[in-house]
Amino acid sequence: MRGQEARDQAERKAAMATLAQSSGDDIVRLWNESGLPAQAELLRGPETGLVTVRGRIGGGGAPFNVGEATVTRATVRLPSGQVGHCYALGRDKQKAKLAAIADALWQDPVRRAQVETRIIAPLQEELARAREKSRAETAATKVDFFTMVRGED
Repeated sequence: MRGQEARDQAERKAAMATLAQSSGDDIVRLWNESGLPAQAELLRGPETGLVTVRGRIGGGGAPFNVGEATVTRATVRLPSGQVGHCYALGRDKQKAKLAAIADALWQDPVRRAQVETRIIAPLQEELARAREKSRAETAATKVDFFTMVRGED
């Protein structure tokens, strides 16, 4: 059973990362097309605040405070009892609320496949397209330096 719990946690973490990285407009559009319910009791938020961002030199040095980032969070409970959470960078309260509802629905074994196929998978495809576009734009500016050896020593 422990192995299944670990897999479920990893899958939930991946789904929530996808929602957090995606744009609010994409989430709203997919939600409206999905037919998934958007009714949930708000337990917290959505509310916006600041979190301290910490860093380390070289990834292993002493931690230091880099600055602050704006984060919006929401916690919801479905009528069936599942509780969903969302923390996302930025001020998009609708995104935070829908992502929290998606988290709660994802935890329901009956709804998980719907959330995965109608929301998470299309968002992952959109994120992959955006990454590929960024890679292509970066590759177009790549400069290859080489040294020509002259015949004289």
